[in-house]
Formats: sequence, C-alpha cells, structure tokens
Amino acid sequence: PCPPVRDAIARAASAGADPLALAYAVQQRNTEHALAAGRRLVGRKIGLTSVAVQRQLGVDQPDFGMLFADMVRQDGEEIDWGDVLQPKVEAEIALVLEHDLPHAAHTVADVIRATAFALPAIEIVGSRIANWDIRLTDTIADNASSGLYVL
Repeated sequence: PCPPVRDAIARAASAGADPLALAYAVQQRNTEHALAAGRRLVGRKIGLTSVAVQRQLGVDQPDFGMLFADMVRQDGEEIDWGDVLQPKVEAEIALVLEHDLPHAAHTVADVIRATAFALPAIEIVGSRIANWDIRLTDTIADNASSGLYVL
C-alpha cells in the first residue's frame, strides 16, 4: 500500500485545476499503462453508490473505474487474498452489455437498450492506499478501489 495521493492532487489543483479531473487523469494514465502492458479492458464499474458509504468518505457522488479481464474470477473459484490489497467483499449487480456505448454521454435509455442482461456479482474491492485512508480523489486515482470481481 501507498500513502494517500489527495495531497499531491490538492497541490496540483491549487493552480485552479479541478481535483476530481486530476484524479481521473491519474486513473486514465494508469489505465493506459495497463493497456500498454497487455491488459484487456472489458468493462466499467461504478463505486460509492451507497449514500451510507458516501457519508463515510464525506462525498456526495459515486466514482467510476475500469474492469480488466484479469480481474474476473469464476463462480466457485478459490481466490488468493494475496491478489488484492486490503480486500473487502461487496454484493453487486452487473449489467452485461450487448453492444458498446460509443458516445461519451449516455442516457438511462441508452444503457437499457444496450443491456443484454443483469446478474448478481461479487466485487472484491481493494485499496492500494494504506489502511483505507481514502477520500474521493484517492479512490478515483486508485481506479475506484477496484480489485477482483466474480460473475
């Protein structure tokens, strides 16, 4: 685990930049690095959807992250907890899309039309920030605390 990145982001934002945009830029840079290393992007995740969890972190909105093919585990598969830093398990609902959503802004209707089916999922979140000492900018930069998922 590493220390929180929020202070570095705050210093960069002091020049007038949006701290959330900077955090997503860190996430994007890490995504580009992962893709260049051969990882395959297969989906997206929405985190912090629970108002209770948002209150714990002092935020008022969800965050978003990337799902890679090497993060999926099969139903019934034994999971090595060493694969995730500081793991926590969450019940989720996964939407499997029939086709990509090609444009940047999507409506609820766009997502419904693109959805092939929904199914229960388990997410094993993991924070690379030591002791889960996270704020919104930390979790965004940390790919929305993504770890593993089971479909």
